[in-house]
Amino acid sequence: MTDPVPSNPDQESLADTQPTASSDSSGGSNATGSSGTPTMSGITGNPGASTFGFETMLGKLVLDTGLVTPDELNECNSLLQDSQGNATGHTLADILINHQYMTSRQLHRLQADFDTRKSTQKIQGYRMIRKLGAGAMATVFLAQQESLDRPVAIKVLPKKYSENEDFLQRFYKEGRAAAKLNHPNIVQAYDVGKSGEYHYFVMEYVDGKTVYDQIIEQKRLSEKIALPMIRQVAEALKHAHQRGFIHRDIKPKNIMIAKDGSIKLADLGLARALDDLEAAEAEAGRAYGTPYYISPEQIRGKKNITPAADIYGLGATLYHMVTGNVPFPGKNPSDVMHRHLKQELVPPDHVNATLSPEFSQIIEMMMAKDVSQRYHSATDLIEDLDALSRGEPLHFAQPALDFAKLAQVAKTSPASAPMQKAPTKQSNSSISTAWLMMLVGSIIVNLILIVVMIVSS
Repeated sequence: MTDPVPSNPDQESLADTQPTASSDSSGGSNATGSSGTPTMSGITGNPGASTFGFETMLGKLVLDTGLVTPDELNECNSLLQDSQGNATGHTLADILINHQYMTSRQLHRLQADFDTRKSTQKIQGYRMIRKLGAGAMATVFLAQQESLDRPVAIKVLPKKYSENEDFLQRFYKEGRAAAKLNHPNIVQAYDVGKSGEYHYFVMEYVDGKTVYDQIIEQKRLSEKIALPMIRQVAEALKHAHQRGFIHRDIKPKNIMIAKDGSIKLADLGLARALDDLEAAEAEAGRAYGTPYYISPEQIRGKKNITPAADIYGLGATLYHMVTGNVPFPGKNPSDVMHRHLKQELVPPDHVNATLSPEFSQIIEMMMAKDVSQRYHSATDLIEDLDALSRGEPLHFAQPALDFAKLAQVAKTSPASAPMQKAPTKQSNSSISTAWLMMLVGSIIVNLILIVVMIVSS
């Protein structure tokens, strides 16, 4: 695999490895210059040297983000002047960093967010309200679409990526793919374009949280709650696959739960058309996806990635939902992906004993390492999910046979032991019955042994 992988396999897709713009909850470490004054990477001069307006808004920004209290901010502002009321030459940014209310990294990110938000206010027809989140490639804002008076989510590509042709192609490819899909369980695309120096993608705003958020809150979900949720995602995949697209990055963070309980599949950043042979050739040998949920064929960089890859990702997501654990934990992304390829899956009902055997069988079939052993389509998966909901036998997923145990039974069965000589006075009918029973038993044992030999070979 030629693509770099993220340090935390749950946080980013393999193709999305740029630093994120999220807040620095760890506090980070201060870099100091020769004078001992903290400096900011990427900002020349003193830390307070920033774009026009940022220093003026800094006090409100640090209050809004909870970095300081009003009293602490007042204390910092008082240090901007000496006892005679003369300016000390320090900026508020200097003081906040020197007194360890924030790190230089946090200041840099606040400024980047401020600059992005200031610039995106110029996107015609939309009024920015607040930042919703940030990922490796883009920042997402809540905005009001003025023409239709409705809330929307706007994904904005950072200015530094605007001259990167690869990023631009992926960004617009996501918009075009989403625009071709129209389903109640898929986040709807509205518009994609460029405003000034910024490229943007407007989509449906989902007021809610992600499945990942719910796992964090509840540790694990019950079968009763998870079943209808995963069925809705399967419906979304069925629609996407029928329209000729594979998602390639199914994971808890890409599944939204609206406040009305409806489920929305989001983020088509890695989506690919099934008939896009040029993209398949260009991406051959590279792993695209998120390590905890990626299918074996994606790890191997196969050209022919089919809808079965999405079913595997959904199975890994469902496993995480109902057990509270990712299916294959590991020390690093490479370790995790090696386990996807080689390690046997611990059945989910062995981790969570409240799960029904049939539900566990569905997850195990979704996560079969061999594509031919998985559900062939989202339609087949939905059929089994519905059968389970009705309390009927599953149509596709079946209990796995333990051939090792069958072989052991065959070796220790009476039919394989030396036959005793029949009593001389036994009636002909009894002898015939005994011989018939032994013959049938011998045939059954031999059939089992043949199956074991075929499987083991």
